[in-house]
Order: sequence, then C-alpha cells, then structure tokens
Amino acid sequence: MSADNITFTHPAFFLLMGIPGLEHLHLWISIPFCSAYTLALLGNFTLLFIIQADAALHEPMYLFLAMLAMIDLVLSSSTLPKMLALFWFKDQEINFYACLVQMFFLHSFSIMESAVLLAMAFDRYVAICKPLHYTTVLTRALITKIGMAAVARAVTLMTPLPFLLRRFHYCRGPVIAHCYCEHMAVVRLACGDTRFNNIYGIAVAMFIVVLDLLFVILSYIFILQAVLQLASQEARYKAFGTCVSHIGAILAFYTPVVISSVMHRVARRAAPHVHILLANFYMLFPPMVNPIIYGVKTRQIRERVLGLFLKKDV
Repeated sequence: MSADNITFTHPAFFLLMGIPGLEHLHLWISIPFCSAYTLALLGNFTLLFIIQADAALHEPMYLFLAMLAMIDLVLSSSTLPKMLALFWFKDQEINFYACLVQMFFLHSFSIMESAVLLAMAFDRYVAICKPLHYTTVLTRALITKIGMAAVARAVTLMTPLPFLLRRFHYCRGPVIAHCYCEHMAVVRLACGDTRFNNIYGIAVAMFIVVLDLLFVILSYIFILQAVLQLASQEARYKAFGTCVSHIGAILAFYTPVVISSVMHRVARRAAPHVHILLANFYMLFPPMVNPIIYGVKTRQIRERVLGLFLKKDV
C-alpha cells in the first residue's frame, strides 16, 4: 500500500443527524432549545455583569459563581448555535477539525464545571466549619490557583482525545447519530481497534464524577455536623440556607449525568432519541437553571438584579 493511500484517512467533514427518529420534529424541538439557550445567555451574562460591577461581591463565593457562569456560557455556546442551525436550516455539515474542537470544548468545560462545583463545596465547608479562618484560607491567590488547576486538569485529560480520533480511518460513513460531536458518537464511526478510546472515555468520566462527587459529599457531611452543633435552630437554618443554592447547582449538574448513565445500562434497547434527548438535557439544563437558582436563593444577587431593573424603570 502506498503512502498516498494511508494518509488523510479521516473525512473532510461529518454530517450531524440531529435526533434520530425525530427529524420531522426538529423545528418544534428547537423552540425549547432556543428558549433555554437564550435564558442561559441572559442569566449568566447578568451574573457576570453584577459580580464584576459590585466590589462587595468580589468574595470567594461570588468569584467561584463567576467562574461557573463563564463555564456555562462556553459549554452551551459550544453546541447550541450549531444545533439550532441544524434544526432550522438543516445545516448538517461540520468540518472534521471543527468537530474535534467542539468535542474538546464540550468535554473539557464539563470537567471544569465539576471542578468549580467541588471548589464551591470547599468554600461552603470553610465558611461554616472554619468561619474565623475564611478570609485567610480562601485568599485571591488560592482562588486563582484553584481556577488554574481546574483548567489544567480538564485540558490534560481531554487533549489526548482529538489526537486519538485523528489517527483512525472512518469507514462507517460520515453520519454522526447525534446533535453535536460527542466523543463516543464519533468513535462509533471509526474502524480498527477503538478499545483504548472506549476505556479512556469511561475511565475519565468515572474518575471525574466519582472523585468530585465523593469530595462534595464529604464536605457536606462535615458541614451538616457543624450545623447540627449550632445552639439555636435559627442559626442552623441560616447556616444551612447559605448552601441551598450550591446544592441546587450540584443536583442540576449531576442528576442528568447519573440518569443518562443509568439509562445507557438499564435501557439499552430504548430508542436512540431517548439517550440523545437526555444528553441534550444535560447540556442545556445546568447553564439555564444555575443563574435562576443563585438569583432566587442568594439575597445579595437577588437585590442587585432587582436594583438593576428598578433603575431602568425610573
């Protein structure tokens, strides 16, 4: 076999199918998708504007919240614009390298979000269990290091994937049975031995979910112990009330992950569109609800948002 026959074996582009079996409903499905994306953009940009504009909110909790908002913006914007173009204009084509870039951003920023949620759990642990040391422990320098560590971990874990996928020959056609370039959806089109990709993808997912969630749970065990030791019921309620928003964000992020994982194992014979709709729910739900959760449950954010709109009405 000549060198000409073994180089550039990947296709120039892939074709995104969308939601298999529901192609005739793409236009209708795009309505809630577009609404969720609009809410995610509006909510997260509003959070970033309020935190940046108000020096009183330049505290660890709100700086982590700003990180979460930025990650949610990138996470939703890496998939939704192309998805809406597919639904509205039947624009199925995506360049091979653009597909790899989308996959890298999708998975790496999901890992970053998990890391920031863990950092926010640590923030609540220090605030409730070590309140006298809060300002000395959670310094700007430490917050910067946590943010850099979150980015470094995600980039280190996800950088191999595009290079691993680039070396495959794609003999099963260019059609990806998904709305975006998800790692395993691309791997299914590849020929040759893909076991390492399968094992690596599962290992990274399990490592991130299990490890981060374990430390989050441990943080809340210590928080619960500290709260129960407080003298008055009002003090206990107030202390735990500061964690409600974070618990909501944790549930919004991890619940779709767990449900999707269980469905892949329990309901393997379910129609493909069920799994893809769950995957899309995972992509859309946290960026949309996180600003709502923090806007409703966090008094400082709520007051700034109301003040912003009341000024406009004056």
